[in-house]
Amino acid sequence: MATVAEFYGRKVFNDHVMQERLPTATYNMLSKTIEEGKPLDLEVANIIAHAMKEWAIEQGATHFTHWFQPLTGITSEKHDAFINPQPDGRALMTFSGEELIQSEPDASSFPSGGLRATFEARGYTAWDPTSYAFIKDNVLCIPTVFCSYTGEALDKKTPLLRSMSAFSEQACKVLHLFGIDVPNVKTMCGPEQEYFLIRKEEYEIRQDIMITGRSLFGAAPCKGQELSEHYFGSIRHKVLAFMQEVDNELWELGISAKTRHNEVAPTQHELAIIYTDTNRAIDYNLLTMEVMRKVAAKHGLVCLQHEKPFAGINGSGKHNNWSIKAGDINVLEPGVTDSEQLRFLVFLTAMIEAADEYQGLLRASVASAGNDMRLGADEAPPAIISIFLGDELTAHIEAIIAGEDYEQTGNVRMDLGVATLPALLKDNTDRNRTSPLAFTGNKFEFRMPGSAVNLSDINTVINTAMAKSLSNFLAYVEGAGDFEEAARAWVKKTLIERKRIIFNGDGYSDEWKSEAKRRGLLNLASTPDAIPVMIEQKSIDLFKEFEVLNEAEIQSRYEVKLEQYSKILNIEGKTMSHMTRRKILPAVTEFAGMIASTIVAKKAACPGIECTADEELLQSLNDGANAIGKHLKALDADIEHAQSISGDWLASARAYHDEVLRSMTSLREVVDGMEGLVSTKLWPVPTYNKILFYI
Repeated sequence: MATVAEFYGRKVFNDHVMQERLPTATYNMLSKTIEEGKPLDLEVANIIAHAMKEWAIEQGATHFTHWFQPLTGITSEKHDAFINPQPDGRALMTFSGEELIQSEPDASSFPSGGLRATFEARGYTAWDPTSYAFIKDNVLCIPTVFCSYTGEALDKKTPLLRSMSAFSEQACKVLHLFGIDVPNVKTMCGPEQEYFLIRKEEYEIRQDIMITGRSLFGAAPCKGQELSEHYFGSIRHKVLAFMQEVDNELWELGISAKTRHNEVAPTQHELAIIYTDTNRAIDYNLLTMEVMRKVAAKHGLVCLQHEKPFAGINGSGKHNNWSIKAGDINVLEPGVTDSEQLRFLVFLTAMIEAADEYQGLLRASVASAGNDMRLGADEAPPAIISIFLGDELTAHIEAIIAGEDYEQTGNVRMDLGVATLPALLKDNTDRNRTSPLAFTGNKFEFRMPGSAVNLSDINTVINTAMAKSLSNFLAYVEGAGDFEEAARAWVKKTLIERKRIIFNGDGYSDEWKSEAKRRGLLNLASTPDAIPVMIEQKSIDLFKEFEVLNEAEIQSRYEVKLEQYSKILNIEGKTMSHMTRRKILPAVTEFAGMIASTIVAKKAACPGIECTADEELLQSLNDGANAIGKHLKALDADIEHAQSISGDWLASARAYHDEVLRSMTSLREVVDGMEGLVSTKLWPVPTYNKILFYI
């Protein structure tokens, strides 16, 4: 049996493979393209394409595809065979540099927010050499960007790459002032993916979960997560077998699946990968989600990646751990020397300014119908953006603001009180699970993204906002006689102006909501509240200044996000209506009929007998059926009204939020109440008690 070291990355055309298979001159030119953005000519591309094709065929590949990320947020691919038929009846396996660099998929049916009309079908995919090609299901997958015939970005990756370049340019200039010269500065990302596993047999009966990814009905189970025994608990054999196969597939793809464990909610789990370049990390996360779904099916399971598949227990997030790498230096390490600590403070302050100035954009970047249900409860942070720094770092910042010296306490040793146990070092920062953006030692953990999202959006915003903050710093210190003095002055000035965004307390408390309002922080509770921030002039100016998105591209994303929100709620509303009419109401009525027949039979058999319990149950069932009918009628009317709104996606989204979602909530409340009354034998769908507690 092969060891992990022997098969790790064997399905990836990675740097090791390229060094082995490419001529030295070709490899060096490709390295310059990857590291410095140097252009790659067609002759070199032909050599790379040939080597890539030969390697892929050895791995069993018969097709290639340009693997890209349209505005749907997931990945797309169109497979082309390597075969090239010859006049004599044979077929050669060919793959050219032109095919590697560019392809032309149909762009008409992807959401574009008005950038492309249906009849304007032409779109282009272009090779992204910064992310390795890989083999998936005997297909050579080439990570690419996706743009329109007229050059607008139609994908998630293009703005991300632009933002990484913008950040790198500003960060290189800042580091140069600290005596560090590097060709580029990379943003790093380590996604944590939460998910649920349920049995396939329950999934196939739950029409709501099949269609929408979440349960639209479901009364609270007898036991939820209140005992916390599932968190970090022993992993069940069936789940462990799934996890082991996922790890093996990911390792073959060169994805460094590192940490796996049970999460807080029943049947909820998490997988985290090791940090890598942001662009590649996001590709890896999307692949991880796909592998999870595929492997789960082989084990008789279904992997749910919706943010809130079950009410009343934890939802699933995707923590975005973000850091900065310049050569071998982690720029967010506090450092030891005065220069290193000042450098750290500059980048820390830049993040504080970025989060405060563009808090609305950060919130909008993770806004979705599913994530709205998760934020603000069950360990998910609230919708109000704030930064957690911990007591030690906050005290340091307060000293800077006050103009006082601060003596760092360093790591404090904790005596565990047992002679045989070693003393442990206490970190300078604790963890705050209610904080949207927390500094955790040498990185920032952005905890707002939902489990289903593509992390490109949030990283694009962070990178661009950070580029702006670093640009502000450079403008402030430009021409200063004493650079370090000017840098300290900028840090102090900016911290004074932006300290409102720093909060180390309980983000769930009502007091924080009031305090945040007093501080002037935004509380954008829903997607229709958050998305309009994208087209505010400040947002447009930011993206245009660093050439990350032009105005048309911004407008398109604004429309796509609102359109997706409305369509998701429309699907959920229609599914709920269908299930209620075809499954729920008939079950309630049938059980009421059975109870009525029982009452009649009892009284016929024993005249004058009291049937109080039966009669009360019958009354409750009848009242419930009437209430279901009333709320069902209201839901159908609200859906019809929301569907009638055309030409204004914001008005449509608000109608779905204010009317359709409200009616769905009211209908669910009644139906969930009936679940507790109707016989288990008659209830038409598996309940939470059955779905969440399988062996």
